[in-house]
Amino acid sequence: MKTRKHHFIPNFELRSVVLLSALVLGAASIAHAQSTATPMAAGPQANASAKEMDAAFAKADTNKDGKLDKKEAQMMPAIADRFEQLDANGDGFISREEFSKAAGS
Repeated sequence: MKTRKHHFIPNFELRSVVLLSALVLGAASIAHAQSTATPMAAGPQANASAKEMDAAFAKADTNKDGKLDKKEAQMMPAIADRFEQLDANGDGFISREEFSKAAGS
């Protein structure tokens, strides 16, 4: 007659396995929640509506001339940091069109 060997798992090891499992499941739930939330791959501007874009542009355009100079762009660091790149025509200003293209990229 064969006898079965029972594997004994000390309480410490069992608690460690349970804790590790809980951490893994928690991390998986957080990752899932983030992946189903609003995508932020291109930054907050990527999800902004046209109305929000117009409002941001209007707020930054303090002299209301319909374009942003370098000083006005300082209100939005993401725009100011890429000012020369976003000024597609090189006129020293960012137009609404250039601003909208920048927000989409």
